[in-house]
Parts: sequence; C-alpha cells; structure tokens
Amino acid sequence: MATTDRQATALALAHALSAAERGLAVIPLSRTKLPALRSPHRDEPARGGPPCHGACGRPGHGVYDATTDPGRVRTLFAATPWATGYGIACGLPPYHLIGVDLDTKSGTDSAAALRELALRHLFTIPETVVVLTPSGGRHLWLSGPPDTVVPNSAGRLAPGIDIRGAGGYLVGPGSRTEHGVYTVAPGTAQLPPAPCPPALLRLLVPPPRTSHPAPTAPGDQGHGLVHFVLCAHEGQRNTRLFWAACRAYENGLGPALADALTEAARTTGLAEREARATIASAARMTGHQGR
Repeated sequence: MATTDRQATALALAHALSAAERGLAVIPLSRTKLPALRSPHRDEPARGGPPCHGACGRPGHGVYDATTDPGRVRTLFAATPWATGYGIACGLPPYHLIGVDLDTKSGTDSAAALRELALRHLFTIPETVVVLTPSGGRHLWLSGPPDTVVPNSAGRLAPGIDIRGAGGYLVGPGSRTEHGVYTVAPGTAQLPPAPCPPALLRLLVPPPRTSHPAPTAPGDQGHGLVHFVLCAHEGQRNTRLFWAACRAYENGLGPALADALTEAARTTGLAEREARATIASAARMTGHQGR
C-alpha cells in the first residue's frame, strides 16, 4: 500500500473516532464511497427470507455494522486497510440523523429548489452542520424525532435533492474519495445537527397508507389523489396538495387533474390563487413546467 493510502486510512480512522465520540455511528468506506467490507454472504447460495443485517455476528453488512464503540471502530478499520473514508449512519440515536444532499451533478439548482420549498411551505433551514462535497454539493445534517422513520429518497422532494434517512449513511467529513476530500463548511463544525423543521419533516415522511387497495387505472388514480387532498386537515392542506400534484405530474396526469386538485384544495379552505401556485410549484419541481 502506498504511503499516501496509509495516511488517508489513518486520517479516516481519526475522523471516524472523533465522530463516534459525538455519538455518531460510523463504518469504514472505500474511495468509491461504498462500505469497505464486503458481505460475508457474497459466496453463499441465494436463499429466501429477509437479508442478514448482522445477526450472523460477522462484519460486512454495510451501514448495519455502524458503531460508536471506539474499539469496534478500530477493529473495522484494521480489517479494511484500504479504507480512506467513513460513513455516518442516519436514523440512529441520539440524533436520528437526516441528511439533505444538495447535488450539483443533475444540472439543476438544488439549493434554489430547497429555498423554494422553504418559501412554499413556510419553514427555514436552521444553522446546522454543513459538509462540502468534492463535486461542489452540500450535505445538510438535521436531527429527526425518535418516533419518526424518514426513508431514503432520490429526487422525490425536488430534482437534485436526495435524502438520507433510516438505513442510509452520509460520507463523513475528512473522508478522501476518488474525486477529492469531504470537508466541513467554515463555522459549522462545532454545531450539533439542528432539529428538522416540522413542515420539512412532513414532506420527507410518506403519508400513511389507507386500508383500501391502491388503484391502478389512471382515472381511479386521479380520484385517489383528489380524495387525498380532500381529506387534509388544517396545517397539512398545502403539503397534501403539493404531494398529490407531484404524484399527478410524475404519472402524466398533472394537466388533467390541475382543476380538480384546485377545487379540492378550495374545499379544504385554501384560496384558489394559493392552490394554483402550489400546483405550479409541483410542476416545476417534477420538471413538467410548460408541458
């Protein structure tokens, strides 16, 4: 192993131990940003049932190996001398970390998209830890409530915005990858992950499933989205309308459902102008503006 690789591994271990001291569970990563340890089950024949998440007692289960125990962290890095970075598991106590990944590779202005969401849904992004990526993107660290599971998603909130939640991980600052080093933005290193604004959290958590089977016909699907808006209570009307409009545009029903969704929103108490602005925002967020 080259001296530079040994130095990168030593630095990654030092940063990982520092993160573990703050209560952040970590795993070693390779230069490709993937878990450095391969699965112990990779050569075993395929079998039914749920995948192993570490019940076998062996390492190599990705984010499920994440730990805050310094001895365990050292053991994982000792087993992966090629590791040059570390991942921080999301969704675990004490912070129940939520990562907002503002990407720059999609060709969209993800930071502007997040600002528009904040204006539309009346929330502000608090001062929190910000990690700068080698490609020019940013990771915002937020803390979630312990009783809420935030799923991972890519582009669902808006183009260029990925979410890292339960079962996901963020590349930790100080990690070296094929494209460069992840660093903490100036002035944010000593901040704790700030609580996720409730309005943003509602956008991140999928609405609860109903007891009825999901409709498959386009007409039925449109009726389902309208009904979803009609069932909104005060405080969630705009959020439900935005979600339904996004799903409508994603499924090619946006223009056909715009008037029905507007009328449903008016029934719940939203002004027509506000409802149409929310639907237009959904069209922009899903890349269907002007279509």
